[in-house]
Amino acid sequence: MAKKDNSSFEQKLFKAADKLRKNIDAAEYKHVVLGLVFLKYISESFNELYYKLEAEEWSDPEDRDEYIAENVFFVPKLARWEHIRDQAKLSTIGQTLDEAMEVVEKENKELKNVLPQVYGKANLDKTSLGELIDLISNTELKAENENSKDLFGRVYEYFLGEFANAEGKKGGQFYTPKAIVKLMVEMIEPYKGRVYDPASGSGGMFVMSEKFVTEHRGSIKDITVYGQESNQTTWKLSKMNLAIRNINSKFVVWNTEGSFLKDAHPDLKADYILANPPFNQKEWGVDILQEDGRWKYGTPPNGNANFAWMQHMLYHLSPKGVMATVLSNGSLSSNTSGEGEIRKNLVEGDLVECIVALPKQLFYNTGIPACLWFLRREKNSHSKEILFIDATEMGFMKDRVHRDLAPEDIAKIKDTYRNWRKGENYQNEKGFCKSATLQEIQKHSHVLTPGRYVGIPDEEDDGIPFADKMAALTTTLKQQIDKEAELNQEIEKQLSKIGFAL
Repeated sequence: MAKKDNSSFEQKLFKAADKLRKNIDAAEYKHVVLGLVFLKYISESFNELYYKLEAEEWSDPEDRDEYIAENVFFVPKLARWEHIRDQAKLSTIGQTLDEAMEVVEKENKELKNVLPQVYGKANLDKTSLGELIDLISNTELKAENENSKDLFGRVYEYFLGEFANAEGKKGGQFYTPKAIVKLMVEMIEPYKGRVYDPASGSGGMFVMSEKFVTEHRGSIKDITVYGQESNQTTWKLSKMNLAIRNINSKFVVWNTEGSFLKDAHPDLKADYILANPPFNQKEWGVDILQEDGRWKYGTPPNGNANFAWMQHMLYHLSPKGVMATVLSNGSLSSNTSGEGEIRKNLVEGDLVECIVALPKQLFYNTGIPACLWFLRREKNSHSKEILFIDATEMGFMKDRVHRDLAPEDIAKIKDTYRNWRKGENYQNEKGFCKSATLQEIQKHSHVLTPGRYVGIPDEEDDGIPFADKMAALTTTLKQQIDKEAELNQEIEKQLSKIGFAL
Protein backbone atom coordinates (compact mmCIF):
# COMPACT_ATOMS: atom_id res chain seq x y z
CA MET A 1 0.00 0.00 0.00
CA ALA A 2 1.38 3.47 -0.94
CA LYS A 3 2.39 5.70 1.94
CA LYS A 4 -0.01 8.61 2.40
CA ASP A 5 1.55 12.05 1.92
CA ASN A 6 0.41 14.20 4.85
CA SER A 7 2.48 17.23 3.93
CA SER A 8 0.61 20.51 3.52
CA PHE A 9 -0.28 22.08 0.21
CA GLU A 10 2.50 24.67 0.61
CA GLN A 11 5.07 21.95 1.39
CA LYS A 12 4.17 19.97 -1.72
CA LEU A 13 4.32 23.06 -3.90
CA PHE A 14 7.70 24.10 -2.47
CA LYS A 15 9.16 20.61 -2.98
CA ALA A 16 7.99 20.62 -6.60
CA ALA A 17 9.38 24.12 -7.20
CA ASP A 18 12.68 23.23 -5.52
CA LYS A 19 13.14 20.24 -7.85
CA LEU A 20 13.23 22.70 -10.75
CA ARG A 21 15.98 24.77 -9.08
CA LYS A 22 18.77 22.74 -10.77
CA ASN A 23 22.16 24.41 -10.21
CA ILE A 24 20.88 27.84 -9.08
CA ASP A 25 21.75 29.05 -5.61
CA ALA A 26 18.76 29.34 -3.21
CA ALA A 27 19.53 33.04 -2.64
CA GLU A 28 19.02 33.72 -6.35
CA TYR A 29 16.22 31.23 -6.96
CA LYS A 30 13.95 32.78 -4.30
CA HIS A 31 13.55 35.89 -6.49
CA VAL A 32 12.55 33.72 -9.46
CA VAL A 33 9.89 31.80 -7.54
CA LEU A 34 8.55 34.58 -5.31
CA GLY A 35 8.31 36.94 -8.31
CA LEU A 36 6.14 34.39 -10.13
CA VAL A 37 3.96 33.77 -7.06
CA PHE A 38 3.47 37.53 -6.78
CA LEU A 39 2.59 37.92 -10.48
CA LYS A 40 0.07 35.07 -10.21
CA TYR A 41 -1.46 36.68 -7.13
CA ILE A 42 -1.95 40.12 -8.69
CA SER A 43 -3.40 38.46 -11.81
CA GLU A 44 -5.91 36.58 -9.64
CA SER A 45 -6.95 39.82 -7.91
CA PHE A 46 -7.13 41.66 -11.20
CA ASN A 47 -9.25 38.94 -12.88
CA GLU A 48 -11.69 38.86 -9.99
CA LEU A 49 -12.49 42.55 -10.49
CA TYR A 50 -12.17 42.34 -14.29
CA TYR A 51 -15.01 39.77 -14.58
CA LYS A 52 -17.13 41.77 -12.16
CA LEU A 53 -16.69 44.95 -14.26
CA GLU A 54 -17.28 43.03 -17.46
CA ALA A 55 -20.68 41.96 -16.15
CA GLU A 56 -21.68 45.57 -15.39
CA GLU A 57 -23.31 47.46 -18.24
CA TRP A 58 -21.62 50.83 -17.73
CA SER A 59 -18.17 49.69 -16.58
CA ASP A 60 -15.01 49.26 -18.64
CA PRO A 61 -12.84 46.36 -17.40
CA GLU A 62 -9.78 47.93 -19.09
CA ASP A 63 -10.15 51.25 -17.23
CA ARG A 64 -7.18 51.54 -14.88
CA ASP A 65 -9.05 53.95 -12.56
CA GLU A 66 -11.60 51.25 -11.71
CA TYR A 67 -8.80 49.17 -10.17
CA ILE A 68 -7.18 52.08 -8.34
CA ALA A 69 -10.56 52.86 -6.76
CA GLU A 70 -10.77 49.29 -5.42
CA ASN A 71 -7.11 49.19 -4.26
CA VAL A 72 -6.30 46.47 -6.81
CA PHE A 73 -3.13 46.45 -8.93
CA PHE A 74 -3.79 47.12 -12.61
CA VAL A 75 -2.21 44.34 -14.69
CA PRO A 76 -1.56 45.19 -18.36
CA LYS A 77 -2.30 42.51 -20.99
CA LEU A 78 1.39 41.66 -21.41
CA ALA A 79 1.63 40.68 -17.73
CA ARG A 80 -1.65 38.80 -17.27
CA TRP A 81 -1.15 35.22 -16.22
CA GLU A 82 -3.04 33.79 -19.20
CA HIS A 83 -0.49 35.46 -21.51
CA ILE A 84 2.45 34.20 -19.40
CA ARG A 85 1.03 30.68 -19.32
CA ASP A 86 0.57 30.62 -23.10
CA GLN A 87 4.21 31.64 -23.60
CA ALA A 88 5.63 29.22 -21.00
CA LYS A 89 7.04 26.68 -23.46
CA LEU A 90 8.76 29.22 -25.72
CA SER A 91 12.50 29.87 -25.50
CA THR A 92 11.74 33.60 -25.07
CA ILE A 93 9.79 33.08 -21.81
CA GLY A 94 12.54 34.74 -19.73
CA GLN A 95 12.32 37.93 -21.76
CA THR A 96 8.49 37.78 -21.66
CA LEU A 97 8.54 37.66 -17.84
CA ASP A 98 11.05 40.51 -17.51
CA GLU A 99 8.85 42.64 -19.78
CA ALA A 100 5.78 41.67 -17.72
CA MET A 101 7.47 42.80 -14.49
CA GLU A 102 8.51 46.05 -16.16
CA VAL A 103 5.00 46.96 -17.37
CA VAL A 104 3.45 46.12 -13.98
CA GLU A 105 5.93 48.48 -12.28
CA LYS A 106 5.16 51.17 -14.85
CA GLU A 107 1.39 50.97 -14.26
CA ASN A 108 1.61 50.78 -10.45
CA LYS A 109 3.91 53.40 -8.97
CA GLU A 110 4.02 51.75 -5.53
CA LEU A 111 5.79 48.77 -7.15
CA LYS A 112 8.48 50.88 -8.83
CA ASN A 113 11.93 49.22 -8.50
CA VAL A 114 10.39 46.34 -6.53
CA LEU A 115 9.76 43.44 -8.91
CA PRO A 116 12.52 41.01 -9.95
CA GLN A 117 13.66 41.24 -13.57
CA VAL A 118 15.96 38.20 -13.50
CA TYR A 119 14.18 35.79 -15.82
CA GLY A 120 16.25 36.47 -18.94
CA LYS A 121 19.51 35.46 -17.24
CA ALA A 122 21.57 32.85 -19.09
CA ASN A 123 21.98 30.58 -16.04
CA LEU A 124 18.21 30.14 -15.67
CA ASP A 125 17.09 27.03 -17.58
CA LYS A 126 14.08 28.11 -19.69
CA THR A 127 12.54 24.61 -19.80
CA SER A 128 12.54 24.47 -15.98
CA LEU A 129 11.14 28.01 -15.91
CA GLY A 130 8.27 26.88 -18.17
CA GLU A 131 7.60 23.91 -15.85
CA LEU A 132 7.59 26.26 -12.84
CA ILE A 133 4.97 28.44 -14.55
CA ASP A 134 2.85 25.32 -15.23
CA LEU A 135 3.19 24.30 -11.59
CA ILE A 136 2.00 27.71 -10.34
CA SER A 137 -0.73 27.81 -13.05
CA ASN A 138 -2.25 24.59 -11.70
CA THR A 139 -2.13 25.73 -8.08
CA GLU A 140 -5.69 26.96 -7.74
CA LEU A 141 -7.02 23.63 -9.07
CA LYS A 142 -5.41 21.74 -6.19
CA ALA A 143 -6.37 24.07 -3.37
CA GLU A 144 -9.82 22.96 -2.39
CA ASN A 145 -12.36 25.35 -0.92
CA GLU A 146 -9.94 28.20 -0.51
CA ASN A 147 -9.88 31.70 -1.89
CA SER A 148 -7.03 31.64 -4.41
CA LYS A 149 -5.75 35.06 -3.31
CA ASP A 150 -5.52 34.02 0.37
CA LEU A 151 -3.77 30.85 -0.71
CA PHE A 152 -1.05 32.77 -2.56
CA GLY A 153 -0.46 34.92 0.51
CA ARG A 154 0.10 31.74 2.50
CA VAL A 155 2.33 30.26 -0.21
CA TYR A 156 4.49 33.41 -0.37
CA GLU A 157 4.94 33.41 3.41
CA TYR A 158 5.79 29.69 3.53
CA PHE A 159 8.27 30.00 0.65
CA LEU A 160 10.04 32.92 2.40
CA GLY A 161 10.59 30.67 5.43
CA GLU A 162 11.82 27.74 3.34
CA PHE A 163 14.25 29.90 1.37
CA ALA A 164 15.55 31.36 4.65
CA ASN A 165 16.12 27.79 5.84
CA ALA A 166 17.90 26.87 2.59
CA GLU A 167 20.16 29.92 2.83
CA GLY A 168 20.99 29.26 6.49
CA LYS A 169 22.93 32.15 8.02
CA LYS A 170 22.10 34.61 5.22
CA GLY A 171 18.42 33.67 5.37
CA GLY A 172 18.10 35.06 8.87
CA GLN A 173 18.85 38.53 7.53
CA PHE A 174 15.41 38.75 5.94
CA TYR A 175 13.30 36.31 7.94
CA THR A 176 12.34 35.97 11.61
CA PRO A 177 10.84 32.54 12.45
CA LYS A 178 7.05 32.70 12.43
CA ALA A 179 6.59 31.38 15.99
CA ILE A 180 8.69 34.21 17.46
CA VAL A 181 6.82 36.86 15.49
CA LYS A 182 3.48 35.34 16.51
CA LEU A 183 4.49 35.31 20.19
CA MET A 184 5.58 38.97 20.09
CA VAL A 185 2.40 40.09 18.31
CA GLU A 186 0.10 38.05 20.58
CA MET A 187 1.73 39.63 23.62
CA ILE A 188 1.61 43.30 22.59
CA GLU A 189 -1.77 43.03 20.77
CA PRO A 190 -1.55 45.69 18.03
CA TYR A 191 -5.29 46.34 17.56
CA LYS A 192 -5.26 49.95 16.44
CA GLY A 193 -2.63 52.60 15.71
CA ARG A 194 0.87 52.96 14.25
CA VAL A 195 3.06 49.83 14.03
CA TYR A 196 6.80 50.37 13.51
CA ASP A 197 9.73 48.07 12.70
CA PRO A 198 13.10 49.84 12.26
CA ALA A 199 14.74 46.68 10.82
CA SER A 200 11.76 45.45 8.85
CA GLY A 201 13.32 42.64 6.78
CA SER A 202 10.71 40.92 4.60
CA GLY A 203 7.79 42.42 6.55
CA GLY A 204 6.90 39.45 8.77
CA MET A 205 6.05 41.62 11.81
CA PHE A 206 3.54 43.62 9.74
CA VAL A 207 1.95 40.52 8.18
CA MET A 208 1.47 38.93 11.62
CA SER A 209 0.02 42.20 12.99
CA GLU A 210 -2.49 42.23 10.13
CA LYS A 211 -3.42 38.60 10.89
CA PHE A 212 -3.88 39.45 14.56
CA VAL A 213 -6.24 42.35 13.74
CA THR A 214 -8.22 40.21 11.28
CA GLU A 215 -8.51 37.25 13.68
CA HIS A 216 -9.86 39.57 16.38
CA ARG A 217 -12.48 40.97 13.98
CA GLY A 218 -10.80 44.32 13.70
CA SER A 219 -10.20 46.29 10.52
CA ILE A 220 -6.83 46.30 8.77
CA LYS A 221 -7.47 50.00 8.09
CA ASP A 222 -7.09 50.62 11.83
CA ILE A 223 -3.33 50.02 11.71
CA THR A 224 -0.69 51.91 9.72
CA VAL A 225 2.72 50.29 9.24
CA TYR A 226 6.05 52.12 9.25
CA GLY A 227 9.30 50.38 8.46
CA GLN A 228 12.88 50.86 7.36
CA GLU A 229 15.30 48.43 5.73
CA SER A 230 18.89 48.99 4.60
CA ASN A 231 19.12 45.93 2.30
CA GLN A 232 17.37 46.73 -0.97
CA THR A 233 16.87 43.08 -1.97
CA THR A 234 15.14 42.36 1.35
CA TRP A 235 13.05 45.53 1.04
CA LYS A 236 11.77 44.35 -2.37
CA LEU A 237 10.68 41.04 -0.83
CA SER A 238 8.82 42.95 1.89
CA LYS A 239 7.01 45.22 -0.58
CA MET A 240 5.69 42.15 -2.44
CA ASN A 241 4.88 40.35 0.83
CA LEU A 242 2.81 43.31 2.08
CA ALA A 243 1.11 43.86 -1.29
CA ILE A 244 -0.08 40.24 -1.30
CA ARG A 245 -1.66 40.89 2.10
CA ASN A 246 -3.20 44.16 0.91
CA ILE A 247 -1.20 46.07 3.53
CA ASN A 248 -0.35 49.63 2.54
CA SER A 249 3.47 49.79 2.50
CA LYS A 250 3.79 53.48 1.61
CA PHE A 251 5.77 54.12 4.82
CA VAL A 252 8.03 51.04 4.51
CA VAL A 253 11.17 52.55 3.02
CA TRP A 254 14.68 51.63 1.98
CA ASN A 255 17.92 53.54 2.24
CA THR A 256 21.49 52.25 2.38
CA GLU A 257 22.42 54.22 5.51
CA GLY A 258 19.89 52.44 7.76
CA SER A 259 17.83 53.53 10.77
CA PHE A 260 20.69 54.96 12.85
CA LEU A 261 22.39 57.19 10.29
CA LYS A 262 19.35 58.18 8.24
CA ASP A 263 16.15 57.77 10.20
CA ALA A 264 13.36 57.66 7.60
CA HIS A 265 10.65 58.49 10.18
CA PRO A 266 12.27 61.12 12.45
CA ASP A 267 8.98 62.46 13.85
CA LEU A 268 7.17 59.14 14.25
CA LYS A 269 5.74 58.19 17.64
CA ALA A 270 4.49 54.62 17.28
CA ASP A 271 1.88 52.85 19.39
CA TYR A 272 3.46 49.44 18.79
CA ILE A 273 7.06 48.62 17.92
CA LEU A 274 8.14 45.12 16.86
CA ALA A 275 11.67 44.32 15.74
CA ASN A 276 14.36 41.69 15.30
CA PRO A 277 17.44 43.87 14.67
CA PRO A 278 20.87 42.38 13.82
CA PHE A 279 22.44 40.72 16.88
CA ASN A 280 25.50 42.37 18.46
CA GLN A 281 26.04 44.64 15.43
CA LYS A 282 29.53 46.21 15.27
CA GLU A 283 30.70 49.48 13.71
CA TRP A 284 27.18 50.91 13.53
CA GLY A 285 28.14 54.60 13.48
CA VAL A 286 28.36 55.80 17.07
CA ASP A 287 31.42 57.92 16.21
CA ILE A 288 29.14 60.12 14.06
CA LEU A 289 26.20 59.91 16.50
CA GLN A 290 28.00 60.45 19.81
CA GLU A 291 25.74 63.31 20.94
CA ASP A 292 22.54 61.99 19.36
CA GLY A 293 19.31 62.78 21.23
CA ARG A 294 18.22 59.15 21.12
CA TRP A 295 20.78 58.04 23.73
CA LYS A 296 18.78 59.25 26.71
CA TYR A 297 19.82 56.29 28.89
CA GLY A 298 23.50 56.20 27.90
CA THR A 299 25.65 56.20 24.75
CA PRO A 300 25.85 52.64 23.34
CA PRO A 301 29.33 51.21 22.60
CA ASN A 302 30.63 51.07 19.02
CA GLY A 303 31.30 47.34 19.32
CA ASN A 304 27.68 46.41 19.97
CA ALA A 305 24.46 48.10 18.79
CA ASN A 306 21.99 46.17 21.01
CA PHE A 307 21.23 49.18 23.23
CA ALA A 308 21.39 51.56 20.27
CA TRP A 309 18.51 49.63 18.67
CA MET A 310 16.59 49.59 21.93
CA GLN A 311 16.97 53.34 22.52
CA HIS A 312 16.17 54.11 18.88
CA MET A 313 12.87 52.25 19.38
CA LEU A 314 12.18 53.94 22.71
CA TYR A 315 12.74 57.31 21.05
CA HIS A 316 9.96 56.43 18.58
CA LEU A 317 7.56 55.01 21.20
CA SER A 318 4.42 57.05 21.92
CA PRO A 319 3.54 57.99 25.55
CA LYS A 320 1.19 55.01 25.84
CA GLY A 321 3.16 52.76 23.49
CA VAL A 322 4.56 49.24 23.93
CA MET A 323 7.51 47.63 22.19
CA ALA A 324 8.88 44.13 21.76
CA THR A 325 12.34 43.35 20.42
CA VAL A 326 14.51 40.28 19.96
CA LEU A 327 18.06 40.67 21.29
CA SER A 328 20.92 38.32 22.12
CA ASN A 329 21.10 37.12 25.72
CA GLY A 330 24.23 39.22 26.23
CA SER A 331 21.96 42.27 26.50
CA LEU A 332 20.59 40.86 29.78
CA SER A 333 23.89 40.70 31.65
CA SER A 334 26.71 42.50 29.81
CA ASN A 335 28.55 45.17 31.78
CA THR A 336 31.15 46.04 29.14
CA SER A 337 31.52 49.54 27.68
CA GLY A 338 28.72 51.03 29.76
CA GLU A 339 26.02 48.52 28.73
CA GLY A 340 25.32 47.62 32.37
CA GLU A 341 24.74 51.29 33.15
CA ILE A 342 22.28 51.68 30.23
CA ARG A 343 20.38 48.58 31.38
CA LYS A 344 20.30 49.91 34.95
CA ASN A 345 18.89 53.24 33.73
CA LEU A 346 16.16 51.47 31.73
CA VAL A 347 15.18 49.39 34.78
CA GLU A 348 15.30 52.33 37.21
CA GLY A 349 13.28 54.38 34.70
CA ASP A 350 10.55 51.68 35.03
CA LEU A 351 10.47 51.01 31.28
CA VAL A 352 11.22 47.27 31.24
CA GLU A 353 8.02 45.28 31.62
CA CYS A 354 8.84 41.69 30.72
CA ILE A 355 11.80 39.52 29.68
CA VAL A 356 11.36 36.15 27.95
CA ALA A 357 14.37 33.82 27.61
CA LEU A 358 13.94 31.83 24.38
CA PRO A 359 15.07 28.26 23.61
CA LYS A 360 18.19 27.72 21.53
CA GLN A 361 18.12 26.84 17.81
CA LEU A 362 15.03 28.89 16.92
CA PHE A 363 16.85 31.09 14.41
CA TYR A 364 18.21 30.30 10.95
CA ASN A 365 21.15 32.67 11.06
CA THR A 366 22.60 32.23 14.53
CA GLY A 367 23.08 29.79 17.36
CA ILE A 368 23.44 32.70 19.80
CA PRO A 369 20.84 32.32 22.60
CA ALA A 370 18.21 35.05 22.34
CA CYS A 371 15.56 36.75 24.44
CA LEU A 372 12.58 39.06 24.05
CA TRP A 373 12.44 42.46 25.75
CA PHE A 374 9.06 44.13 26.30
CA LEU A 375 9.14 47.81 27.23
CA ARG A 376 6.19 50.06 28.03
CA ARG A 377 6.03 53.75 28.89
CA GLU A 378 2.99 53.40 31.17
CA LYS A 379 3.20 50.42 33.55
CA ASN A 380 0.13 51.35 35.58
CA SER A 381 -0.64 47.94 37.07
CA HIS A 382 2.94 46.79 37.75
CA SER A 383 5.09 49.81 38.49
CA LYS A 384 8.61 48.90 39.71
CA GLU A 385 8.11 45.22 38.80
CA ILE A 386 9.34 43.07 35.90
CA LEU A 387 7.88 39.75 34.78
CA PHE A 388 10.54 37.14 34.00
CA ILE A 389 9.63 34.12 31.85
CA ASP A 390 12.07 31.27 31.24
CA ALA A 391 10.98 29.49 28.04
CA THR A 392 14.38 27.89 27.38
CA GLU A 393 13.05 24.33 27.76
CA MET A 394 9.98 24.89 25.58
CA GLY A 395 9.40 23.91 21.96
CA PHE A 396 10.21 20.87 19.83
CA MET A 397 12.85 19.97 17.23
CA LYS A 398 11.18 20.38 13.83
CA ASP A 399 14.27 19.07 12.05
CA ARG A 400 17.84 18.12 12.95
CA VAL A 401 19.01 21.68 13.57
CA HIS A 402 15.93 23.86 14.14
CA ARG A 403 13.62 24.15 17.10
CA ASP A 404 10.12 25.62 16.95
CA LEU A 405 7.53 26.74 19.49
CA ALA A 406 4.27 24.77 19.52
CA PRO A 407 0.94 26.68 19.64
CA GLU A 408 0.47 25.59 23.27
CA ASP A 409 3.91 27.04 24.17
CA ILE A 410 2.97 30.40 22.64
CA ALA A 411 -0.40 30.29 24.43
CA LYS A 412 1.22 29.56 27.83
CA ILE A 413 3.72 32.44 27.57
CA LYS A 414 1.12 34.88 26.20
CA ASP A 415 -1.51 33.97 28.83
CA THR A 416 1.04 34.24 31.67
CA TYR A 417 1.97 37.75 30.51
CA ARG A 418 -1.63 38.90 29.95
CA ASN A 419 -2.84 37.50 33.28
CA TRP A 420 0.06 39.18 35.09
CA ARG A 421 -0.75 42.52 33.46
CA LYS A 422 -4.42 42.25 34.42
CA GLY A 423 -3.63 40.99 37.92
CA GLU A 424 -5.88 37.96 37.42
CA ASN A 425 -5.09 34.21 37.66
CA TYR A 426 -1.36 34.86 37.85
CA GLN A 427 1.04 33.18 40.22
CA ASN A 428 4.80 32.68 40.18
CA GLU A 429 5.80 29.25 38.90
CA LYS A 430 9.18 27.93 39.97
CA GLY A 431 11.39 27.35 36.94
CA PHE A 432 9.04 29.23 34.57
CA CYS A 433 7.90 32.69 35.70
CA LYS A 434 8.46 35.23 38.45
CA SER A 435 7.22 38.77 39.03
CA ALA A 436 10.28 40.43 40.57
CA THR A 437 10.36 43.74 42.42
CA LEU A 438 12.86 46.51 41.73
CA GLN A 439 14.56 45.72 45.07
CA GLU A 440 15.17 42.09 43.99
CA ILE A 441 16.57 43.27 40.65
CA GLN A 442 18.87 45.74 42.41
CA LYS A 443 20.23 42.86 44.52
CA HIS A 444 21.21 41.15 41.25
CA SER A 445 22.98 44.34 40.05
CA HIS A 446 20.32 44.88 37.34
CA VAL A 447 21.18 41.64 35.55
CA LEU A 448 17.95 40.53 33.85
CA THR A 449 18.59 36.85 33.06
CA PRO A 450 15.25 35.10 33.84
CA GLY A 451 16.97 32.01 35.29
CA ARG A 452 18.26 34.12 38.21
CA TYR A 453 14.71 34.98 39.27
CA VAL A 454 12.50 32.01 38.34
CA GLY A 455 14.83 29.43 39.93
CA ILE A 456 14.97 25.72 39.13
CA PRO A 457 11.74 23.72 38.96
CA ASP A 458 11.21 21.19 41.76
CA GLU A 459 11.93 17.60 40.80
CA GLU A 460 8.76 15.55 40.60
CA ASP A 461 8.63 12.84 43.25
CA ASP A 462 8.08 9.48 41.54
CA GLY A 463 6.85 7.90 44.83
CA ILE A 464 9.67 5.28 45.06
CA PRO A 465 11.40 5.29 48.50
CA PHE A 466 15.10 6.27 48.46
CA ALA A 467 16.22 2.94 50.02
CA ASP A 468 14.44 0.97 47.26
CA LYS A 469 16.01 3.13 44.56
CA MET A 470 19.52 2.63 45.98
CA ALA A 471 18.98 -1.14 46.30
CA ALA A 472 17.93 -1.36 42.63
CA LEU A 473 20.84 0.83 41.48
CA THR A 474 23.49 -1.11 43.45
CA THR A 475 22.12 -4.43 42.12
CA THR A 476 22.40 -3.12 38.55
CA LEU A 477 25.91 -1.80 39.21
CA LYS A 478 27.02 -5.23 40.64
CA GLN A 479 25.68 -6.96 37.49
CA GLN A 480 27.58 -4.53 35.26
CA ILE A 481 30.85 -5.00 37.21
CA ASP A 482 30.51 -8.81 36.94
CA LYS A 483 29.80 -8.51 33.19
CA GLU A 484 32.87 -6.28 32.77
CA ALA A 485 35.09 -8.91 34.49
CA GLU A 486 33.67 -11.63 32.24
CA LEU A 487 34.35 -9.58 29.08
CA ASN A 488 37.90 -8.74 30.23
CA GLN A 489 38.64 -12.48 30.66
CA GLU A 490 37.29 -13.20 27.17
CA ILE A 491 39.47 -10.43 25.63
CA GLU A 492 42.57 -11.83 27.43
CA LYS A 493 41.77 -15.35 26.19
CA GLN A 494 41.33 -14.27 22.56
CA LEU A 495 44.55 -12.22 22.61
CA SER A 496 46.58 -15.17 24.02
CA LYS A 497 45.38 -17.33 21.10
CA ILE A 498 47.18 -15.03 18.68
CA GLY A 499 50.30 -14.72 20.80
CA PHE A 500 49.65 -11.59 22.82
CA ALA A 501 49.58 -11.34 26.59
CA LEU A 502 48.18 -8.53 28.74
